[in-house]
Amino acid sequence: MSVETEPAEVPYVDVVVVGAGFAGLRALYTLRECGFTVAVLDESDDIGGVWYWNRYPGARCDVESFDYSYAFSEELEQEWRWSERYATQPEILRYINHVADRFGLRSDIHCSQQVRRAAYDDEAHLWTVQTDTGGHWISRFLILAVGQLSTTKAPDLPGTDDFTGAIYHSARWPQEGVEFAGKRVGVVGTGSSGTQMIPIVAQQAEHLTVFQRTPNYSIPANNAPITDERDEQVKAGYRERRRKALDTPSGLGFTPNKTSALEATPEEREQTFEQAWPTAGFGFVLAFPDLLISQEANDHVSEFVRKKIAEKVRDPVVREKLMPRDHPFGTKRPPVDSGYFETFNRDNVELVDIRKDPIDAITATGILTAGGHHDLDIIVFATGFDAMTGSLLRPEIIGSGERTLVEKWADGPQTYLGLGVHGFPNMFIIAGPQSPSLLSNVLLSIEQHVDWLAALLVHARDHGIEEIEAEAEAERRWVEHVRERAEQTLYPKARSYYMGDDVASKPRVFTPYVGGVRGYRRTLERVVADGYDGFALKERTSGSETSSADAAALAAQGLQTR
Repeated sequence: MSVETEPAEVPYVDVVVVGAGFAGLRALYTLRECGFTVAVLDESDDIGGVWYWNRYPGARCDVESFDYSYAFSEELEQEWRWSERYATQPEILRYINHVADRFGLRSDIHCSQQVRRAAYDDEAHLWTVQTDTGGHWISRFLILAVGQLSTTKAPDLPGTDDFTGAIYHSARWPQEGVEFAGKRVGVVGTGSSGTQMIPIVAQQAEHLTVFQRTPNYSIPANNAPITDERDEQVKAGYRERRRKALDTPSGLGFTPNKTSALEATPEEREQTFEQAWPTAGFGFVLAFPDLLISQEANDHVSEFVRKKIAEKVRDPVVREKLMPRDHPFGTKRPPVDSGYFETFNRDNVELVDIRKDPIDAITATGILTAGGHHDLDIIVFATGFDAMTGSLLRPEIIGSGERTLVEKWADGPQTYLGLGVHGFPNMFIIAGPQSPSLLSNVLLSIEQHVDWLAALLVHARDHGIEEIEAEAEAERRWVEHVRERAEQTLYPKARSYYMGDDVASKPRVFTPYVGGVRGYRRTLERVVADGYDGFALKERTSGSETSSADAAALAAQGLQTR
């Protein structure tokens, strides 16, 4: 005998936010303040996004702590005490948890819920979101706050399963940590993660072998504790600091020298570089306004950085291996390091140039290269991420007319303002492709996006609008504008995740917006002033408003599995 049961009620919220990192938490806070109901879904078993997973030794931010923090609450700014100029991963994660607790955000966050599918219903103007646990949510709006550097990638090397030691990825580091003492360790990758990790591992391991594909320019962090005097000074002028950051290209508060590097004398250039080198951090790329525009200007700064590298490395053979010569300075995001190059002066550190001595395979006992075998107990892949688009394309996202986002972006990202996508109504992206994102202080860009989107959703609610969609022509113009701006720079000369070179199958398209935080802000303001120009706003027809009960009924009828 069968027993009939009522279908389980499917939760309805105004907004589903995917991701519980900095962007997702900020979206939750702001949208709740605006009166919307929100569900935040995240695959991890706790909040924090990339700062939950990136627990590798030496992990820290490359943006100063005072700037890599929320600006929405003056009380939060004043009460939180950063300990270092560049905060470590544990401190950043403590900050994120403090924010979640202080503002009561956890009740609307659903962890261990990896979004597998999100589908838009053209008639109901609703999104149905499914997770790997079988969970379902129905919402009017879908916001993707999945981060630009969150989907990991590892090299596809034969024999990986044969290795009898331990293999780790820097961005999926075990919570209990890793013991390196007495171990022979191999680190594959010398980007930001590898650059931060390698000095720490070298101090602990019996022997460290670094497998480098691309030599990187790097800028010294010159990290230091934040004194009470410095803390008081910044907090006294925090509002002005934030305002100035919004009016700069990078969102970091650094205003480029107004004089071209080519107009300066050699002595003036050298003096400017020397002054900025120990203090500017990531802002060093803005020492002159044309370093990323003029190849001749870039040649000067590239040579300056190579000279600084040479001063730190004693062995001439190793020194030459570490010299970046195949791309202009700044066209790959330069790491901010603490003792990276000096590490190669240690007797227990070996550098393998895998362009000349490529990796053939992983063996049971180490890594085999063309030049020989390297015996290892631990292998660490510091090989980065499927950047910018990886986390957006991992779930199956189905828009209007059953078209998937993977199909839409087959030739590269197509967005309007980096916020909306034609054919995907009521779906928005925070700090994603074709917005300043990773070319800016991403925390500032996140907050800029969240505040702008919240105002748009309030406008829609107040004016009876139930569907918002980027217009095809506006999207086409924006994609072309992003491309044109990139081609005016040196960025396309480097193989980088900016260009989609991080994954072999990606189209080679410049992904972020190079027009700067200030210029982008002015564009967003103009769009609003022109009545949300470029977005089609569809008003609610009589009787079409969907209540939570109606939405749950739609889901129970099978909307989520159409």
